[in-house]
Amino acid sequence: MQDYDFDLQSIQAVRDLARKGKIAANQLAHYDEEQIDRILRNMVKVAEENAQVLASMAVEETGFGKVCDKVYKNHIASALLYEEIRDKKTIGVIDADEKNQVISIAEPVGLLMGIVPSTNPTSTVIYKAMIALKARNAIVFSPHPAAAKCTGMAIQLMNQAAVEAGAPENVIQGITLSSMAATNELMHAPEVAMIIATGGPGMVKAAYSSGKPALGVGAGNSPAYIERSANVHDAVRRILASKTFDYGTICASEQSIICETCNRDAVMAEFRAQGGYFMTEEECKKVCALLFRNGHSMSPKFVGHSPQSIAQAAGITIPEGTRVLIGEQHGVGDAWPLSYEKLTTVLGFYTVSNWEEACELSIELLQNGIGHTMSIHTTDKDMVRKFSVKPASRILVNTGGSQGGTGVITGLDVALTLGCGTWGGSSVSENVGPQHLINVKRVVNGLIEPDEVVAHDELFAKWHPDLAAHHTEAAASSAGCCDAASSTGCCDSKPHPVSGISYSVGCNCTDVSPDALAGAKPNDVIDADELQKMIHELTNAFKGI
Repeated sequence: MQDYDFDLQSIQAVRDLARKGKIAANQLAHYDEEQIDRILRNMVKVAEENAQVLASMAVEETGFGKVCDKVYKNHIASALLYEEIRDKKTIGVIDADEKNQVISIAEPVGLLMGIVPSTNPTSTVIYKAMIALKARNAIVFSPHPAAAKCTGMAIQLMNQAAVEAGAPENVIQGITLSSMAATNELMHAPEVAMIIATGGPGMVKAAYSSGKPALGVGAGNSPAYIERSANVHDAVRRILASKTFDYGTICASEQSIICETCNRDAVMAEFRAQGGYFMTEEECKKVCALLFRNGHSMSPKFVGHSPQSIAQAAGITIPEGTRVLIGEQHGVGDAWPLSYEKLTTVLGFYTVSNWEEACELSIELLQNGIGHTMSIHTTDKDMVRKFSVKPASRILVNTGGSQGGTGVITGLDVALTLGCGTWGGSSVSENVGPQHLINVKRVVNGLIEPDEVVAHDELFAKWHPDLAAHHTEAAASSAGCCDAASSTGCCDSKPHPVSGISYSVGCNCTDVSPDALAGAKPNDVIDADELQKMIHELTNAFKGI
């Protein structure tokens, strides 16, 4: 047998995955709500049963984060997500607008490609597989090379769980021969209909440049403003609970603290009391030298590490019980590395004179994570209004970024892919869910006859009275449809009544006697009861009943 280079083997393997995935997607497109829900429930069961094993594998393989927190991430991506999406309408008739006579019907996108980051290598697989199948899509994953083993295990478990519950074979797959060539091939595979990109800026940019529809997220760099009216103890408690969760690997976690001169001492004292260590200028330089490479690019060696691990590597001594390292900053940009995203247990710290300065600083900081998330701790409702105009898709008030931004403790949708809107080059500004993975087609009926539209348009008559009058006269002169000798014929030249679903079925004037028409409902009108019947029949038709 002829030997092939690894990249060629990986490309062929990806083509096979895409073809199998497309077959599965075509089959899954015919499933009904009950079948899909049964599959999702079994996926949740398997994910929860293996949450501990997957978390341990992820930490062992990547060196990022904490096992206990990754277990909870797997729980977020399975049980909590299921409760969030179980009642979402993603199949068949999802809406019927009787007034405007529009029936909205959901159709699956087809085969998805899911890009998996090394920071959340198993929870991302569970989450994306769940929302993909909820929308009746198959999915092929591209694991991060640094997390290929644990990601592969998560893919295998989710596919087995889905197939066991009735899903088609190969409905959830993943690249096993990882290479840049393989990932690029999958992005451009004709079978792939959409890409869900979660990862570094380069990978997300590549997804958007592939020519495929893509849902991508930008970097986060969330500032947390502790305004003068805030309860300082509670604010610090929430920030630390967020920043220390899985050692700061969630992109919505806080990156910089902003306080005011008037509460600076109280904020610093509270951080120290709750496990924050304020580094000296020299210590901060040592830590930054470890954390960043090529300016402000985060080194993967210290992503998701404990403060003890970072301090030891930097050669500095920190108190026992330290939960985060804090470095005071006096500007934003390359000269102040901690003004950038740090997916680990390190925070930047800023002091401003008033809320106006806090506002300007927040905007500066958000330029390095624009469109993502920011938080404010305050009891002043007017201050919340002032900060709601910041260029972030999630403005979190008196809560932690990691748990709040992902919807675990807020009213946001539970999600591990957080859109950044056009600010951050993202196609959505919401927490991504199954509602973003469907096509919606609409069955619509005419409300007004095409040749009567001007007569019905009062706004046109207001702005263009002469044209409206001329059009009405022209319509009246051509209204006869039965008696050529009559100026009006037997058809009324007035606009037809708009009631129910109306459509032209011809005049048929000569076939119907005046007595037969008396008290009869026009035969080109469907009333509300008939509309409901039509919708019911359509729904059953899509279910195959």
